[in-house]
This record gives sequence, C-alpha cells and structure tokens, in this order.
Amino acid sequence: MRFWIPFLICCVLGLGGCTGDAAKFGTTGRPMAVATQTELPPPTGADLVAAATPYRIGPFDKLSITVFGVEELSGKFQADAAGRISMPLIGQTDAAGQTPQELATTIEQRLRGNFVRDPQVTVNLEETTSQVFTVDGQVIQPGTYPVVGNMSLMRAVANAKGTAEFAKLEDVVVFRTVNGQPMAALYNLGGIRRGLYADPKIYANDVIIVGDSTARRMFSKLIQVTPLLTTPLILLLK
Repeated sequence: MRFWIPFLICCVLGLGGCTGDAAKFGTTGRPMAVATQTELPPPTGADLVAAATPYRIGPFDKLSITVFGVEELSGKFQADAAGRISMPLIGQTDAAGQTPQELATTIEQRLRGNFVRDPQVTVNLEETTSQVFTVDGQVIQPGTYPVVGNMSLMRAVANAKGTAEFAKLEDVVVFRTVNGQPMAALYNLGGIRRGLYADPKIYANDVIIVGDSTARRMFSKLIQVTPLLTTPLILLLK
C-alpha cells in the first residue's frame, strides 16, 4: 500500500481548479476523482473477503498444537497481543507472521535434541483473527490489528500505541475498497480531536497511513489547497 501514497499526492495537487460532483485529474494516465462524500462509505461483504493466501498467524489467534507422542506438550494455545505463544519446556515462541507449518517447524527445532529426540509437530488454527486493519507510518507500533467492537480512526491509531513525537496529524490517509472500487480519504486527526468532524469508522482490510515521511511535503501542498479542518478529502482511485 505504501507505494500508492506518492502517486496519490502527485495526482491531487491539481485539485484547486476542479468543479462538479467529481473531477478527474492526474498526469500519469491513471484517472482519479474527488468524491462528494464526507466520509468513506462502508465496504460490502465481498470487499471484506480477503484473497486466498497462506494464512499467517497474528495476535490473539487460537491454535491447536500437537507434539506426537508427548501429550504434556500438546494442547490449545492463544497468541498474545504481540503474536507470541508460551509452551512448556520451550517457553515463549514468536508465532506472528509464520504460517502454521512454519510454526510447527520452529517448535520442532526448539524441541529437538534438548527435550525430544525426534519431535513431530502439527499446528492447526482453531480460531483466526481474520478481521484486521493495518496501521503504518508515523505511529509508535505499526502493524496489523483486529477489528474489535466499534473501531474508529482514533481508536485504531491508539491500538498502534499512538502517533510518533513528530507525526503530521493532518496527514492521515485511509485506504479502502468499496464495491470493488479502491478509495482513499485524507483526514486531519487534530480536527477530529477538536470535534470539527466525526471520528470515522474503521473496517476490516482498511490500511491507515499516518504522516508518511516520504510524502510529507506533497501532503502539505495539498492541505494548502483544501484544508482538512472541517471535512476530509475523499478520492476514488481508478
């Protein structure tokens, strides 16, 4: 997603002369448009279904781990907020980002020799946290987080431990696909905190970029054209 940001800003710099319900602009041959909504619409059910890719373990996933012939080491385990699991004998193991097969291999390697002569391990997903959003950019802890309850932009940033010390609060982009249409919205966290407009809802598969340093100068030019203190800027990406 990060590669969209410079392209997005370059296309937007001509916004000042736009008129009508939606104005096409950009010089790269890939048209974009300014939408008339005041916030991103929610995704459809089809938008929330991620493409079939090997599942990688994340925070709060529940796993069934079997060490063949060693009942004391087998059972059900849940990853913590950092994606770690704790097992007898080997202690904490970093499961985040691994497929179940990769985690099984990791456990076998840690058990082999010291505890079990020839361990055979299987890992199965009992309950997955598939409804997740991503926070990147100038936050304390970038990463992927589960959508729990009524998730909003401010809460999503808080899940990433808040913004970095010099983060550009006016430069927050949310990417979303709605009915198969890629969209993006540019928000001002300071404006939301001051109650100038509502804290937008965040859905599964959303990608949030906070004050990305590589696009900071281009964002500042855009904000001079269209201040985000009273409303976000919604874009259609085609």
